[in-house]
Amino acid sequence: MTIWARALGAGLLAACALVGFAAAFGLAASAGADPGQTIPTTEPPTSTEPPPTEPPIEPPPPSPPAPIAFGVTIGGVAVGGLMPDRATVVVQRAFARPLVLVVSPTRKIRIQATKLGARSNVPKAVRRARVARPGAAVPLDVHLSIARVRGYVERLGRQLDTKPVEARLVFSGAKPRAIKSEEGRHLKRLANSRAVRYALMRNTRAPIRLAFDAVKPKVDSADLDTTVVILRESKRLVYFVDGKFVRWFGVATGQSAYPTPLGSYEIVNLQRNPWWYPPPSKWAVDSEPVPPGPGNPLGTRWMGISAPYVGIHGTPDAASIGYSASHGCVRMRIPDAEWLFQRVELGTPVFIIAR
Repeated sequence: MTIWARALGAGLLAACALVGFAAAFGLAASAGADPGQTIPTTEPPTSTEPPPTEPPIEPPPPSPPAPIAFGVTIGGVAVGGLMPDRATVVVQRAFARPLVLVVSPTRKIRIQATKLGARSNVPKAVRRARVARPGAAVPLDVHLSIARVRGYVERLGRQLDTKPVEARLVFSGAKPRAIKSEEGRHLKRLANSRAVRYALMRNTRAPIRLAFDAVKPKVDSADLDTTVVILRESKRLVYFVDGKFVRWFGVATGQSAYPTPLGSYEIVNLQRNPWWYPPPSKWAVDSEPVPPGPGNPLGTRWMGISAPYVGIHGTPDAASIGYSASHGCVRMRIPDAEWLFQRVELGTPVFIIAR
Protein backbone atom coordinates (compact mmCIF):
# COMPACT_ATOMS: atom_id res chain seq x y z
CA MET A 1 0.00 0.00 0.00
CA THR A 2 1.30 3.44 -0.85
CA ILE A 3 1.75 6.32 1.50
CA TRP A 4 -1.01 8.29 -0.26
CA ALA A 5 -3.53 5.59 0.23
CA ARG A 6 -2.73 5.38 3.92
CA ALA A 7 -3.03 9.12 4.28
CA LEU A 8 -6.40 9.16 2.54
CA GLY A 9 -7.74 6.38 4.88
CA ALA A 10 -6.56 8.22 7.94
CA GLY A 11 -8.28 11.41 6.76
CA LEU A 12 -11.59 9.63 6.27
CA LEU A 13 -11.39 8.10 9.74
CA ALA A 14 -10.72 11.51 11.25
CA ALA A 15 -13.70 13.02 9.45
CA CYS A 16 -15.99 10.29 10.72
CA ALA A 17 -14.74 10.80 14.25
CA LEU A 18 -15.49 14.53 14.04
CA VAL A 19 -19.03 13.90 12.79
CA GLY A 20 -19.72 11.43 15.67
CA PHE A 21 -18.37 13.82 18.21
CA ALA A 22 -20.54 16.65 16.93
CA ALA A 23 -23.64 14.45 17.12
CA ALA A 24 -22.82 13.37 20.65
CA PHE A 25 -22.28 16.97 21.67
CA GLY A 26 -25.63 18.01 20.20
CA LEU A 27 -27.51 15.35 22.12
CA ALA A 28 -25.78 16.34 25.35
CA ALA A 29 -26.64 19.97 24.72
CA SER A 30 -30.34 19.18 24.12
CA ALA A 31 -30.48 17.07 27.28
CA GLY A 32 -29.03 19.77 29.40
CA ALA A 33 -30.95 22.65 27.86
CA ASP A 34 -33.11 25.03 29.97
CA PRO A 35 -36.72 23.91 30.31
CA GLY A 36 -37.98 27.34 29.43
CA GLN A 37 -35.89 27.43 26.26
CA THR A 38 -37.75 26.94 23.07
CA ILE A 39 -36.31 24.35 20.85
CA PRO A 40 -37.13 24.88 17.26
CA THR A 41 -38.69 21.97 15.52
CA THR A 42 -39.44 21.21 12.01
CA GLU A 43 -43.14 20.15 12.75
CA PRO A 44 -45.94 22.38 11.35
CA PRO A 45 -47.92 24.47 13.89
CA THR A 46 -51.22 22.88 15.19
CA SER A 47 -54.64 24.39 14.32
CA THR A 48 -56.80 25.97 17.12
CA GLU A 49 -60.16 24.99 15.49
CA PRO A 50 -62.02 21.91 17.00
CA PRO A 51 -62.30 18.89 14.82
CA PRO A 52 -65.65 18.49 13.04
CA THR A 53 -68.30 16.39 14.96
CA GLU A 54 -70.95 14.03 13.57
CA PRO A 55 -74.67 14.85 14.17
CA PRO A 56 -76.30 12.97 17.16
CA ILE A 57 -78.16 9.76 16.42
CA GLU A 58 -81.87 10.04 17.42
CA PRO A 59 -83.47 6.93 19.06
CA PRO A 60 -86.10 5.20 16.98
CA PRO A 61 -89.74 6.15 17.82
CA PRO A 62 -91.53 3.72 20.24
CA SER A 63 -93.58 1.05 18.56
CA PRO A 64 -97.38 1.41 19.01
CA PRO A 65 -99.06 -1.04 21.47
CA ALA A 66 -100.13 -4.29 19.93
CA PRO A 67 -103.78 -5.42 20.08
CA ILE A 68 -104.79 -8.14 22.50
CA ALA A 69 -104.63 -11.65 21.10
CA PHE A 70 -107.76 -12.98 19.47
CA GLY A 71 -110.17 -14.98 21.61
CA VAL A 72 -109.02 -13.48 24.92
CA THR A 73 -111.70 -12.62 27.48
CA ILE A 74 -111.57 -10.60 30.70
CA GLY A 75 -114.16 -11.64 33.28
CA GLY A 76 -116.22 -13.20 30.50
CA VAL A 77 -116.03 -10.06 28.30
CA ALA A 78 -114.53 -10.58 24.82
CA VAL A 79 -111.54 -8.26 24.28
CA GLY A 80 -109.62 -10.20 21.60
CA GLY A 81 -108.34 -7.96 18.81
CA LEU A 82 -108.94 -4.75 20.80
CA MET A 83 -106.32 -2.20 21.70
CA PRO A 84 -105.65 -2.02 25.48
CA ASP A 85 -107.35 1.34 25.98
CA ARG A 86 -110.45 0.17 24.14
CA ALA A 87 -110.47 -3.11 26.09
CA THR A 88 -110.40 -1.11 29.32
CA VAL A 89 -113.50 0.84 28.33
CA VAL A 90 -115.36 -2.30 27.25
CA VAL A 91 -114.68 -4.17 30.50
CA GLN A 92 -115.56 -1.14 32.64
CA ARG A 93 -118.90 -0.77 30.86
CA ALA A 94 -119.66 -4.46 31.32
CA PHE A 95 -118.93 -4.30 35.04
CA ALA A 96 -121.07 -1.16 35.42
CA ARG A 97 -124.19 -2.98 34.19
CA PRO A 98 -126.74 -3.44 37.00
CA LEU A 99 -127.67 -6.77 38.54
CA VAL A 100 -131.25 -7.83 37.79
CA LEU A 101 -133.08 -9.52 40.68
CA VAL A 102 -136.27 -11.30 39.64
CA VAL A 103 -138.94 -11.20 42.33
CA SER A 104 -141.77 -12.50 40.15
CA PRO A 105 -142.60 -12.69 36.44
CA THR A 106 -143.96 -9.14 36.66
CA ARG A 107 -141.46 -7.57 39.05
CA LYS A 108 -137.71 -7.05 38.73
CA ILE A 109 -135.23 -5.06 40.81
CA ARG A 110 -132.05 -3.50 39.39
CA ILE A 111 -129.10 -2.65 41.62
CA GLN A 112 -125.71 -1.18 40.68
CA ALA A 113 -122.62 -3.17 41.69
CA THR A 114 -121.04 -0.08 43.24
CA LYS A 115 -124.00 0.31 45.61
CA LEU A 116 -123.15 -3.12 46.97
CA GLY A 117 -119.56 -2.07 47.62
CA ALA A 118 -118.05 -3.88 44.60
CA ARG A 119 -114.92 -2.52 42.87
CA SER A 120 -113.09 -4.03 39.89
CA ASN A 121 -109.38 -3.81 39.03
CA VAL A 122 -109.69 -3.42 35.26
CA PRO A 123 -106.15 -2.04 34.58
CA LYS A 124 -104.56 -5.12 36.15
CA ALA A 125 -106.73 -7.44 34.07
CA VAL A 126 -105.89 -5.57 30.85
CA ARG A 127 -102.15 -5.87 31.58
CA ARG A 128 -102.59 -9.60 31.94
CA ALA A 129 -104.61 -9.78 28.74
CA ARG A 130 -101.88 -8.03 26.72
CA VAL A 131 -99.48 -10.91 27.33
CA ALA A 132 -102.08 -13.69 27.34
CA ARG A 133 -102.11 -16.38 24.72
CA PRO A 134 -104.95 -16.50 22.17
CA GLY A 135 -108.20 -17.79 23.64
CA ALA A 136 -107.13 -17.25 27.27
CA ALA A 137 -109.73 -16.41 29.92
CA VAL A 138 -108.28 -13.66 32.10
CA PRO A 139 -110.05 -13.22 35.48
CA LEU A 140 -111.26 -9.83 36.63
CA ASP A 141 -110.31 -9.11 40.23
CA VAL A 142 -113.36 -7.82 42.10
CA HIS A 143 -113.30 -6.56 45.68
CA LEU A 144 -116.60 -6.36 47.54
CA SER A 145 -118.01 -6.00 51.03
CA ILE A 146 -119.79 -9.12 52.23
CA ALA A 147 -121.41 -7.11 55.02
CA ARG A 148 -122.92 -4.63 52.54
CA VAL A 149 -124.32 -7.43 50.38
CA ARG A 150 -125.89 -9.15 53.38
CA GLY A 151 -127.28 -5.86 54.66
CA TYR A 152 -128.89 -5.13 51.30
CA VAL A 153 -130.47 -8.59 51.08
CA GLU A 154 -131.78 -8.24 54.65
CA ARG A 155 -133.43 -4.91 53.84
CA LEU A 156 -134.82 -6.38 50.66
CA GLY A 157 -136.26 -9.30 52.62
CA ARG A 158 -138.12 -6.99 54.97
CA GLN A 159 -139.77 -5.42 51.92
CA LEU A 160 -140.63 -8.67 50.14
CA ASP A 161 -141.59 -10.98 53.02
CA THR A 162 -145.34 -11.56 53.28
CA LYS A 163 -147.39 -13.20 55.99
CA PRO A 164 -149.73 -16.05 55.14
CA VAL A 165 -153.45 -15.43 54.88
CA GLU A 166 -155.38 -17.71 57.18
CA ALA A 167 -158.53 -19.30 55.86
CA ARG A 168 -161.50 -17.92 57.74
CA LEU A 169 -165.20 -17.41 57.64
CA VAL A 170 -167.00 -14.11 57.55
CA PHE A 171 -170.64 -13.98 58.37
CA SER A 172 -173.57 -12.40 56.66
CA GLY A 173 -176.16 -12.76 59.38
CA ALA A 174 -175.63 -16.32 60.55
CA LYS A 175 -174.40 -17.62 57.20
CA PRO A 176 -170.62 -17.93 56.77
CA ARG A 177 -168.60 -17.06 53.69
CA ALA A 178 -165.21 -18.71 53.31
CA ILE A 179 -162.06 -16.62 52.76
CA LYS A 180 -159.44 -18.78 51.07
CA SER A 181 -156.00 -19.15 52.57
CA GLU A 182 -152.85 -17.92 50.86
CA GLU A 183 -149.24 -18.90 51.44
CA GLY A 184 -146.81 -16.30 52.68
CA ARG A 185 -143.16 -16.08 51.67
CA HIS A 186 -139.82 -15.48 53.37
CA LEU A 187 -136.77 -14.37 51.38
CA LYS A 188 -133.83 -16.74 51.80
CA ARG A 189 -131.21 -14.36 53.11
CA LEU A 190 -128.12 -16.59 52.94
CA ALA A 191 -128.80 -18.22 49.56
CA ASN A 192 -129.59 -14.92 47.83
CA SER A 193 -126.54 -13.20 49.34
CA ARG A 194 -124.37 -15.96 47.89
CA ALA A 195 -126.01 -15.62 44.46
CA VAL A 196 -125.38 -11.86 44.40
CA ARG A 197 -121.75 -12.26 45.48
CA TYR A 198 -121.17 -14.96 42.83
CA ALA A 199 -122.54 -12.70 40.08
CA LEU A 200 -120.30 -9.83 41.16
CA MET A 201 -117.14 -11.94 41.52
CA ARG A 202 -117.70 -13.68 38.16
CA ASN A 203 -118.80 -10.43 36.46
CA THR A 204 -121.98 -12.09 35.20
CA ARG A 205 -125.21 -10.19 34.76
CA ALA A 206 -127.66 -12.99 34.08
CA PRO A 207 -130.95 -12.35 35.94
CA ILE A 208 -130.95 -13.73 39.49
CA ARG A 209 -134.25 -15.35 40.46
CA LEU A 210 -134.67 -14.66 44.16
CA ALA A 211 -135.32 -17.73 46.30
CA PHE A 212 -138.14 -17.75 48.87
CA ASP A 213 -139.37 -20.14 51.54
CA ALA A 214 -143.10 -20.71 51.49
CA VAL A 215 -144.87 -19.92 54.76
CA LYS A 216 -147.98 -22.03 55.08
CA PRO A 217 -151.05 -20.72 56.91
CA LYS A 218 -152.10 -22.37 60.13
CA VAL A 219 -155.67 -22.63 58.83
CA ASP A 220 -155.84 -23.86 55.26
CA SER A 221 -158.85 -23.58 52.99
CA ALA A 222 -159.25 -27.33 53.16
CA ASP A 223 -159.77 -27.00 56.91
CA LEU A 224 -162.97 -25.10 56.26
CA ASP A 225 -164.66 -27.91 54.37
CA THR A 226 -166.62 -28.67 57.54
CA THR A 227 -167.53 -25.82 59.85
CA VAL A 228 -169.51 -25.58 63.06
CA VAL A 229 -171.05 -22.22 63.96
CA ILE A 230 -172.68 -21.66 67.36
CA LEU A 231 -175.10 -18.76 67.74
CA ARG A 232 -174.92 -18.13 71.47
CA GLU A 233 -177.93 -15.86 71.93
CA SER A 234 -180.07 -17.75 69.41
CA LYS A 235 -179.21 -21.10 71.07
CA ARG A 236 -178.46 -22.74 67.75
CA LEU A 237 -175.64 -24.84 66.35
CA VAL A 238 -175.31 -24.62 62.54
CA TYR A 239 -173.39 -27.16 60.47
CA PHE A 240 -171.83 -26.13 57.11
CA VAL A 241 -169.95 -28.03 54.41
CA ASP A 242 -167.90 -26.01 51.89
CA GLY A 243 -169.59 -22.88 53.17
CA LYS A 244 -173.06 -24.26 52.44
CA PHE A 245 -175.72 -24.74 55.09
CA VAL A 246 -176.49 -28.40 55.84
CA ARG A 247 -178.35 -28.56 59.17
CA TRP A 248 -178.96 -26.70 62.44
CA PHE A 249 -179.68 -27.92 65.99
CA GLY A 250 -181.08 -26.38 69.14
CA VAL A 251 -178.53 -26.18 71.96
CA ALA A 252 -178.08 -24.92 75.51
CA THR A 253 -175.29 -22.44 76.22
CA GLY A 254 -173.63 -21.12 79.35
CA GLN A 255 -175.31 -19.33 82.20
CA SER A 256 -174.71 -15.61 82.69
CA ALA A 257 -172.20 -16.47 85.47
CA TYR A 258 -170.42 -19.00 83.20
CA PRO A 259 -170.96 -17.74 79.63
CA THR A 260 -169.93 -19.73 76.60
CA PRO A 261 -166.81 -17.89 75.26
CA LEU A 262 -167.03 -16.07 71.93
CA GLY A 263 -164.33 -16.53 69.30
CA SER A 264 -162.76 -18.86 66.78
CA TYR A 265 -161.75 -22.31 67.98
CA GLU A 266 -161.22 -25.83 66.72
CA ILE A 267 -162.03 -29.31 67.90
CA VAL A 268 -159.09 -30.77 69.84
CA ASN A 269 -160.60 -33.81 71.60
CA LEU A 270 -163.11 -36.47 70.55
CA GLN A 271 -164.40 -39.13 72.97
CA ARG A 272 -167.08 -41.78 72.81
CA ASN A 273 -168.83 -42.58 76.09
CA PRO A 274 -166.60 -40.17 78.02
CA TRP A 275 -165.95 -39.86 81.72
CA TRP A 276 -166.91 -36.57 83.32
CA TYR A 277 -164.23 -35.01 85.52
CA PRO A 278 -164.96 -31.96 87.63
CA PRO A 279 -163.21 -28.86 86.24
CA PRO A 280 -161.12 -26.60 88.52
CA SER A 281 -164.03 -24.29 89.27
CA LYS A 282 -165.89 -23.35 92.44
CA TRP A 283 -169.16 -24.89 91.29
CA ALA A 284 -167.47 -28.33 90.98
CA VAL A 285 -165.40 -28.31 94.18
CA ASP A 286 -167.33 -31.10 95.90
CA SER A 287 -168.07 -33.10 92.74
CA GLU A 288 -166.75 -36.56 91.93
CA PRO A 289 -165.88 -38.02 88.52
CA VAL A 290 -168.79 -39.70 86.74
CA PRO A 291 -168.21 -42.82 84.61
CA PRO A 292 -169.98 -43.42 81.29
CA GLY A 293 -173.65 -44.31 81.62
CA PRO A 294 -177.15 -42.87 81.71
CA GLY A 295 -176.35 -40.33 84.43
CA ASN A 296 -173.22 -38.95 82.79
CA PRO A 297 -173.66 -35.15 82.23
CA LEU A 298 -171.74 -35.39 78.92
CA GLY A 299 -174.12 -37.92 77.40
CA THR A 300 -172.49 -40.34 75.00
CA ARG A 301 -170.23 -37.99 72.96
CA TRP A 302 -167.69 -35.30 73.87
CA MET A 303 -166.22 -32.85 71.31
CA GLY A 304 -163.75 -30.68 73.22
CA ILE A 305 -162.73 -27.37 71.65
CA SER A 306 -159.57 -25.27 72.10
CA ALA A 307 -161.20 -23.05 74.74
CA PRO A 308 -160.18 -24.46 78.17
CA TYR A 309 -162.71 -26.88 79.72
CA VAL A 310 -165.32 -26.10 77.02
CA GLY A 311 -166.81 -28.58 74.58
CA ILE A 312 -169.84 -29.66 72.64
CA HIS A 313 -171.57 -32.71 74.16
CA GLY A 314 -174.81 -34.53 74.59
CA THR A 315 -176.90 -34.11 77.70
CA PRO A 316 -179.44 -36.31 79.48
CA ASP A 317 -181.29 -33.11 80.45
CA ALA A 318 -183.05 -32.44 77.16
CA ALA A 319 -185.31 -29.86 78.86
CA SER A 320 -182.33 -27.48 79.14
CA ILE A 321 -182.03 -27.15 75.35
CA GLY A 322 -182.90 -23.62 74.27
CA TYR A 323 -181.72 -22.00 77.51
CA SER A 324 -178.58 -20.59 79.11
CA ALA A 325 -178.18 -23.52 81.46
CA SER A 326 -174.62 -24.89 81.26
CA HIS A 327 -171.34 -23.91 82.89
CA GLY A 328 -169.89 -22.75 79.54
CA CYS A 329 -170.26 -25.86 77.38
CA VAL A 330 -172.63 -26.29 74.47
CA ARG A 331 -175.23 -28.98 75.18
CA MET A 332 -177.01 -30.96 72.48
CA ARG A 333 -179.63 -33.65 72.55
CA ILE A 334 -177.87 -37.02 72.64
CA PRO A 335 -178.97 -38.16 69.12
CA ASP A 336 -177.94 -34.77 67.70
CA ALA A 337 -174.52 -34.97 69.37
CA GLU A 338 -173.98 -38.48 67.99
CA TRP A 339 -174.89 -37.27 64.47
CA LEU A 340 -172.46 -34.36 64.66
CA PHE A 341 -169.72 -36.54 66.20
CA GLN A 342 -169.66 -38.70 63.04
CA ARG A 343 -169.07 -35.67 60.81
CA VAL A 344 -166.36 -33.68 62.55
CA GLU A 345 -162.69 -34.42 63.17
CA LEU A 346 -159.73 -32.99 65.00
CA GLY A 347 -159.07 -29.51 63.66
CA THR A 348 -162.63 -28.80 62.52
CA PRO A 349 -163.14 -25.04 63.05
CA VAL A 350 -165.77 -23.93 65.57
CA PHE A 351 -166.97 -20.33 65.58
CA ILE A 352 -168.97 -19.03 68.50
CA ILE A 353 -170.70 -15.73 67.75
CA ALA A 354 -173.02 -13.60 69.85
CA ARG A 355 -176.10 -13.72 67.61
